[in-house]
Amino acid sequence: MAKKNNQQNAQQHGSLARSILVIMIAVAAGFFGGVYGGKQSIDNASVTVQREIVEGEGDLINTIATDVNPSVVSVNVTGTSVGTDFFGFSREFESQSAGTGFIISEDGLVLTNRHVIPRGTTEVTVTLSDGTELPAEVVGRTNESDPLDIGFLKITDTQGVELKPATIGNSDDVEVGDRVVAIGNALGQFQNTVTSGIISGFGRDIEAFDGGGVETLQNLFQTDAAINSGNSGGPLVNAASEVIGVNVATATAENISFAIPINDVKQLIDVVLERGKLERPYLGVRYVPLDEDISRELDLSVTEGAYIPESSEGRPSIISGSPADRAGLQEGDVIIEIAGQKLDEDNTLVSILGRKQVDETVEIKVLRGEEELTLSATLQPAPEQ
Repeated sequence: MAKKNNQQNAQQHGSLARSILVIMIAVAAGFFGGVYGGKQSIDNASVTVQREIVEGEGDLINTIATDVNPSVVSVNVTGTSVGTDFFGFSREFESQSAGTGFIISEDGLVLTNRHVIPRGTTEVTVTLSDGTELPAEVVGRTNESDPLDIGFLKITDTQGVELKPATIGNSDDVEVGDRVVAIGNALGQFQNTVTSGIISGFGRDIEAFDGGGVETLQNLFQTDAAINSGNSGGPLVNAASEVIGVNVATATAENISFAIPINDVKQLIDVVLERGKLERPYLGVRYVPLDEDISRELDLSVTEGAYIPESSEGRPSIISGSPADRAGLQEGDVIIEIAGQKLDEDNTLVSILGRKQVDETVEIKVLRGEEELTLSATLQPAPEQ
């Protein structure tokens, strides 16, 4: 009897253990099922958020393109250049090229790069975004030694076409990481293309090959928005569809392009709109922007400013008869301040001068050795080349 009771007890314990095990398995299955189901829901939610972000970004770029495209033109250039023929004789050749510009006034003023409309240009037309081709003429361009690569065109016959000027923004408000869009006539195909990216950096100085030689460009935005051949002179636009830069160059490295901050050009725009011609304030110095490495190499006591180097053969650092020459600037001087503005990464010499006017007198603070001097210069129009 005791044995039977023990067997019954064992069976009851076994049943209880199996019941507990089933319950634990059920609970575990519910738990892991809940975790898996939760993960699946999270993954689905994540995909939905990503899709919304991508679609939202796509909508933004589409909106910017729609807003700005009517203001962007393809610039079609015919010109002459001197070259050597098959027999080695020097002769003139006719050439054709294309770039980009954008409309900045209702009467047809167009902003572009100077290397889009080089010396020797004989004929220019612009093609609007709808395919309409209109005649234009060169109003002016900065000279090749100027670190600001800018040129102006004027549409001479609008043929009753209503022109839409681009909205000009404030490049001083731009920050690293800001979303930007580059619009231009990529590869000279007379059709606007759109690329997007971010502002990667400020105050970049580069040497760019423009097809006819090397030009030194300063105080540029760096962006990873692709600027392809033919995009030069087109607008770099912010999320509000405002032009904050002028596309100017691309590097051989991947995803590195450059644009001129629009605030460096605003004074020139105002002058051309007011006077109908380009007058660029001119100081007349060749200089090296300082940073810590260059200052250490030159054994200078300051790490910001514009250093005037020794003249090299055929390249004087101070142009004879220029405002800089008459003001008494010398080789070896470091310009540290102009018109009360200290030269630094945000306020370079080219950007400060770009906001001044011809015939304006400015005070120039320089460091000569260990002595700080204040000189005075009256800015002249840059000479034509």
